[in-house]
Amino acid sequence: MSAPLPLRNIAIIAHVDHGKTTLVDQLFRQSGTFRENQRIEERAMDSNDLEKERGITILAKPTSIEWNGHRINIVDTPGHADFGAEVERILSMVDGVILLVDSSEGAMPQTKFVTGKALGLGLKPIVVVNKIDRPDGRHAEVLDEVFDLFVSLDANDEQLDFPTLYASGRNGYASYDPDAREGTLTPLFEKIVEHVPAPNLDVDAPFSFLATLLDRDNFMGRVLTGRVQSGKLKVNDPIRAIDADGKVIEVGRASKVLTFRGLDRVPVDEARAGDIIALAGLEKATVANTIASPEVTVPIKAQPIDPPTLAMRFAVNDSPLAGREGDKVTSRMIRDRLMREAETNVAIRVTESADKDSFEVAGRGELQLGVVIETMRREGFELGISRPRVLFGTDENGGRTEPYETVVIDVDDEFSGTVVEKMQRRKAELTDMRPSGSGKTRITFSAPSRGLIGYHGEFLSDTRGTGIMNRLFEKYDSHKGAIEGRLNGVLISNGTGEAVGYALNSLEDRGILFVKPQEKIYEGMIIGENAKPDDLEVNPMKSKQLTNFRSTGKDDAIRLTPPKVMTLEQAIAYIDDDEMVEVTPQSIRLRKAILDPNERKKASRKKENT
Repeated sequence: MSAPLPLRNIAIIAHVDHGKTTLVDQLFRQSGTFRENQRIEERAMDSNDLEKERGITILAKPTSIEWNGHRINIVDTPGHADFGAEVERILSMVDGVILLVDSSEGAMPQTKFVTGKALGLGLKPIVVVNKIDRPDGRHAEVLDEVFDLFVSLDANDEQLDFPTLYASGRNGYASYDPDAREGTLTPLFEKIVEHVPAPNLDVDAPFSFLATLLDRDNFMGRVLTGRVQSGKLKVNDPIRAIDADGKVIEVGRASKVLTFRGLDRVPVDEARAGDIIALAGLEKATVANTIASPEVTVPIKAQPIDPPTLAMRFAVNDSPLAGREGDKVTSRMIRDRLMREAETNVAIRVTESADKDSFEVAGRGELQLGVVIETMRREGFELGISRPRVLFGTDENGGRTEPYETVVIDVDDEFSGTVVEKMQRRKAELTDMRPSGSGKTRITFSAPSRGLIGYHGEFLSDTRGTGIMNRLFEKYDSHKGAIEGRLNGVLISNGTGEAVGYALNSLEDRGILFVKPQEKIYEGMIIGENAKPDDLEVNPMKSKQLTNFRSTGKDDAIRLTPPKVMTLEQAIAYIDDDEMVEVTPQSIRLRKAILDPNERKKASRKKENT
C-alpha cells in the first residue's frame, strides 16, 4: 500500500453570496480534480436543488483535492446562522480556515458567527479578499474591518497575524498584490500548505472518531462523517458508539469506510488519524457521539449546539382542497418525515401534539424551517403551517426572557429614516449607524426576534428592493412586552368555488388581492389584504346578473391588477396568530385556522373573555 499523502484539513467561511462556492470550483479545476474534457456544473458544491436556486449553502459537505503531492480536505460551511448547528460541528474536523470576504461588502454578521466559533477553537485563519476586481471595491477598509472583527472576537496574537490574499474566484486568480488582475490560484494553494498545520494526531493509539455529520443511504443505512482523531480503522473492525457521558449506545462493525476524492465518496480499506471519512455499520449512533475501538472508554469532547429559538406547528392539511395535489397527506407520513429530518438535522426538535394531528417543529430561524417545508412540499407533502412563534426562556430570578438578534441593514441614505422608525416600532435598539460609501448607510440594531417576524417583506417595500438585511442570533434577554403586529386585516372568502373576474373587479377597491380569476377558493380562505384594520368576509364568486337591459359604459372589459403572489417565506411571515399557510406541491394558500365563520366568532369571543 502506498504511503499516504501529507494532509491539510481546512474549512471555508464566507457570507452568503461572497463567492465561496465559485472559488471552490476553481480550486477543483486548477488542482486537476476535474479532467480537461469533463463537463461539470457551476457551483459544484451546491448539490441540492434548493441550494442551487437560492445560491446559499445549506448542508456542509467535505471534499478533497490533490495538489503538488499534498491532499487538501476542504469543508464547505453554511454561511447562514440558521444552519449554525452544522457549522459548530464541522469546525472540529479542520486545523485551519479560509475567511472569504467581499472586497466591497466586507465582513457580515453571519461571517462573524462562524468566525467566532473558528477562532474560539484556536484554528489558524487565512483571509482572502474576494471579488477584488469589483469597481466599488474598498479592500483596505475591508481588511481593517476584518482585523477589528478578530479583535472583538478575542483572537490570539498568532491568529491576528493572519496572511492576506486578494482574489477573484470567478476569474481563478489569487495574489498578494491587491492590484493584480490575472494569474492562478497557486499562491492560495501554497499558503494553505505552508500556513495550515498538518493534523497532529496519534496514529498508533486506539481508533476514535467524532461523528459530525449524519445522513442516510438506501444501501448502506446510516452514514456518519467526521475526522479520525486517533489510530487506524480497517473495514470490518469492531467499533462501538459512546455518548458524551461515556455510556455505550451500540456495538457493531465498520461495514464500509469511505473517503472523499473530489466530489465523490470512494470506498477504502483503511483510514488513519487526520483523514475525513464517512463510516457505515451503526444504526443508532448520531452526531456528537464518539465512535471508537472497544477498548476506548473516554468520549471525545463535542461542541455544544446552540438551542432552537423559533417554533412552528406543522399540521395535517384539513382544507376542502386537501389531497388534490400531494400524495403524502396523512399525519403518520408527516410524522415519519419530520422524525427523519430531526435525526439528520440536530438543530431541529420535533414534538408531537396530544391530538396526534400536528407537530411542533423548533429550529434556529425562519429560513431553516422554510427550507424544511420547501423540501417536504417538493417530495409531495401537503401541510398546514402556523405562524412562527419564538421560544421564551426564564432568567435566574424567574423573569421571562426572549431571543434577541443582531440586525445589520445596508440601505440607500434616503431610506434610512424609514427603516429606523419601523425597527423602533418593533422594539429594536439602534446600536450603530455609519455611512458605508456610495450613498449607502449601514445601521446595526439589537432586536427581539419576535419583532422581526414578518418584517422582511415590508422592509423590501420600504427600500424599493434595494436594502440588504442580515440577522444573527445574539442572546436571550429580558422580555420587551407587546409588539404591534400586522396593521391591516384580510379579505376572507365566504364560500367555496372558483373566483370570478367580475367579483374580483369590485373587490379591488377593498384592498390588495392574492387570487386571480378561475382560481379555486374555499370558505375561510384568505383572498386578499383589507385596506382597513378589520377582517372582512367577501364573495369573490359573484357573477354578473344577465338581463335584457343594456347600460352604457358598464360592459367595458374588466382590467384586474395582477394579484400579489407570495413565496413560502413571505406567506409564513405575513400570517397572524389565527391564520395558517396551506402548503401543497403546486400551491401556497393563506387561510384562517378555523374555516367556519361562526366557529371563528365563538373562538374570538372566548379569547376576549379569558
